[in-house]
Amino acid sequence: MFVLRQALRSSRVVLPATRPMSSSGPLVDLTVDGDGIAIMTLQRPPVNSLNLDLLKAINSSLDEVAKNKAKGMILTSASPTVFSAGLDIMEMYKPDLKRAEEFWSTLQEVWMKLFGSTFATAAAINGHAPAGGCLLAMSCEWRAMVSGKYTIGLNETALGIVAPTWFVDTMCNTIPVREAEFALTTGRLFTVDEALKVGLVDEVATDKADAIDKCKTFLKRFERIPSLARSLTKNRVRSGPVLRLQKNRQADIQEFLQFLQNPKVQQSLDMYIQMLKKKASK
Repeated sequence: MFVLRQALRSSRVVLPATRPMSSSGPLVDLTVDGDGIAIMTLQRPPVNSLNLDLLKAINSSLDEVAKNKAKGMILTSASPTVFSAGLDIMEMYKPDLKRAEEFWSTLQEVWMKLFGSTFATAAAINGHAPAGGCLLAMSCEWRAMVSGKYTIGLNETALGIVAPTWFVDTMCNTIPVREAEFALTTGRLFTVDEALKVGLVDEVATDKADAIDKCKTFLKRFERIPSLARSLTKNRVRSGPVLRLQKNRQADIQEFLQFLQNPKVQQSLDMYIQMLKKKASK
């Protein structure tokens, strides 16, 4: 369900040779290039951990992409080594339940909009992408990952956590079900080469710029395909998991809130935070 990380805000950075679209804030930079392809850059250092503010920024930025009718969207990171480390532990540690409900509901919204988007999507994965980071990448239609000692995967089981059904659906939509079952039950994190072999990523890039170029090449494949036919076909493939979450959305939220109120869970979070503090002090 999440990777235990804490992070800080950053300032807005506009990619070169692009014109800016309206952005919801400094946590996300949204630009569109001369070909009409939007580039959404996560920029919450150090590891783009997904807190409520970042999720809200992603959510509204997805609305901007849809409203501006971009030809496609590329999701990437401003961090040189991390795509996204997953959900922010501080949203779950000794939580205010009202905020926690909004946090999980916003994550649901982000996933439904990204996984079920009418516009084409690709992820330029320029670093580690465990847990929630992997979820965002898999929700896109195409993934190019930078070569290096990076890993990607849904590793919730290794942390003693059961991934929500829609996390599982997303992985089963990306790689063969048997491979997904083994990866999920073992909490496996794939190396870049392993991810390529199993189909978790589609191409390996030399650096971030190369990853973005490969994503653009993928998106340009749709230039001669009628957009309505493309989007409706995508919807037929992906609508099942989205409709399932929509139908069970409140139950999913309540399950999350019950999880947070478990004393053993809070104890584990506290131990992890103390461990991070000790590492930071060295």
